[in-house]
Amino acid sequence: MKSVIFKDGSHAPLGNIYCIGRSYAEHISELGNTPTGEPVVFMKPTTALTQDNTLTLPSFSDNIHHEVELVLYIGQDVADDTNIDLSIITGYGVGLDLTARDVQANLKAKGLPWTLAKGFRDGAWLSPLTHGTPPAVSTLFLSVNDEVRQHDTTDKMLFDCLYQLQYLHRHFGLRQGDLIYTGTPKGVGKLVAGDALVAKLDDDAYVISIT
Repeated sequence: MKSVIFKDGSHAPLGNIYCIGRSYAEHISELGNTPTGEPVVFMKPTTALTQDNTLTLPSFSDNIHHEVELVLYIGQDVADDTNIDLSIITGYGVGLDLTARDVQANLKAKGLPWTLAKGFRDGAWLSPLTHGTPPAVSTLFLSVNDEVRQHDTTDKMLFDCLYQLQYLHRHFGLRQGDLIYTGTPKGVGKLVAGDALVAKLDDDAYVISIT
């Protein structure tokens, strides 16, 4: 079974990978999408997750976009009748949700699921996790070749962390090991082989290479 790594070197089991789309208003606008009034949920297979700092782009797309996100780790099984609070989060970090935007647009136009556009190998990068719950407000940052692409704060999320937890548990049931990619702010853009990225969550910074 695949696991996730914490900053102190400890490991914990990996469950489902939930992703929240259309979580920031300015990101909705930059893609020309329509606000939905509730979270847009999609999933990635566990094989998409990597905590290595070298990512390989898939060969079937010419337009892979980066999306930097706060990621939450659920540390316990949650009973169906539980009144959810933030204490079920036992780890957090910064992640990249990579998206094959050309493939996604084609699938959406046909009314088909997005899995191929979101679930490829290395499509979900994750930093080593910090134990505990995230601050009330965190800063997300991503640069590509020293150019700042994304720089925003999590208080701009349309659906805060607690709301996301409650929504996911009500519809799916949260269990130990589940990861939640909470959505990306504005500034998404294309990646190509050879790019050098720096992803940050507050003071934690990680260098990522694209091949």
